[in-house]
Amino acid sequence: MSSETKNTVSTVKVTIDNITIDVPAGTTILNAARMIGGDVTPPAMCYYSKLEGSGGKCRTCLVEVAAGSAADPRPMPKLVASCRTGVMEGMVVKNITSDKVKEARAGVVEFLLLNHPLDCPVCDQAGECHLQDLGYEHGKEGTRYEFERRTFEKEDIGPYIQLHMTRCILCYRCTYVADQLTDNRVHGILDRGDHAEISTHISKAIDNNFSGNMIDVCPVGALTDKTFRFKNRVWFTKPVYAHRDCPDCCGKVTLWQRGDEVLRVTARKDEWGEVCSYEGKPGWICNTCRFDKKSASDWVIEGPANINRHSVISQGHYTGLQKPKETLPEVMGGRAPKLMMDIHDVSEVNKIELSQLPGAATGNDFNSPAAKEA
Repeated sequence: MSSETKNTVSTVKVTIDNITIDVPAGTTILNAARMIGGDVTPPAMCYYSKLEGSGGKCRTCLVEVAAGSAADPRPMPKLVASCRTGVMEGMVVKNITSDKVKEARAGVVEFLLLNHPLDCPVCDQAGECHLQDLGYEHGKEGTRYEFERRTFEKEDIGPYIQLHMTRCILCYRCTYVADQLTDNRVHGILDRGDHAEISTHISKAIDNNFSGNMIDVCPVGALTDKTFRFKNRVWFTKPVYAHRDCPDCCGKVTLWQRGDEVLRVTARKDEWGEVCSYEGKPGWICNTCRFDKKSASDWVIEGPANINRHSVISQGHYTGLQKPKETLPEVMGGRAPKLMMDIHDVSEVNKIELSQLPGAATGNDFNSPAAKEA
């Protein structure tokens, strides 16, 4: 090995929005911006660092390269996708400091919303939807689109997952999950152009043990958990970290509880909405942990989950809370207060455990003989 190769610089210096940072050679602009964090980081709807080959499809991460490198400081003629463009020594990048980027990003958001329905009031993804955040932060207040939007029928692509293709933005993440986590992918992109859709060939069911991870990587509400559909809003639930000894996966999850009920189980996510890594490996979870272990007794609860994203989930989610001292027992001389009415004995809602229902609760569930006898 020559001395020149041994002395090769392993890091490069890049400036993003007037902030200079040293990053490993080969790092993309997006990942370099994530090392800085904050508003400097471009949004990403299709890129997923744990999925090889992802990125370059949604164009929301476009940035302006004001100087290509120290050796060639000329600016790049067009905006580039930061998830696909590697940094160079001396590169200067503009994100939130560029008017071109702001205008282009607003246009990209408008295109993504052309056919996206206004399902937020009924969508299970509301409150943790990346497209909601993107539209609020980078979109415009209205749309110029006047034509009929494309629609698709809902499709069950397995016993646990329902596909709402009308909401899909074709980020391809779910296809990468099936390709890289399972042995046999049975779904993909059918047709092209405005007719392109994600589906299975001849309605073949997706039944492998890691198919539920497609729900976690979906940035919108196109892939929904059928065991959680319409049962609750995420901002009414309490996310806690938990783990169990699982022979198939890492067993480290987030439990979404309402009271003592476990309404859903998901993989743990970082501040970018991606699955956390453990010992250098992505923390994907199996379907057994996700869909079958819906009791708190199945898990070892570690404590409240860290909610770093600017989401309504963080409202009412307190850690290190100090409760005021309860003075009622002292006032009453140690006697417990007498209850005029116990709401749990009167309310019929509390007689049904939502986590045990295979789908959304209906009037038939509350009117059934079993519910009345409870």
